Amino acid sequence: METKRTNKEELFKGIKTMGISLVLMFLGPSLIYVAFSNSEKPLYIPILVLAFILCILAVYFAFKGLKTIMDSMFK
Repeated sequence: METKRTNKEELFKGIKTMGISLVLMFLGPSLIYVAFSNSEKPLYIPILVLAFILCILAVYFAFKGLKTIMDSMFK
């Protein structure tokens, strides 16, 4: 009977995805703050849209990273 072990390559890929998510979790809200601080500037709308996209990507990468880590441990 073979014992189940953690797939280390898949675990590393999940941790890397979580790192990307961590960067986006700081970058997105920071850009939202910058956009709302400079609402009279001409780049207000593009920066705000970019910030919301980064926040959505942060949540996506967090769930994808957690799923990859769980699959590496329990699959």
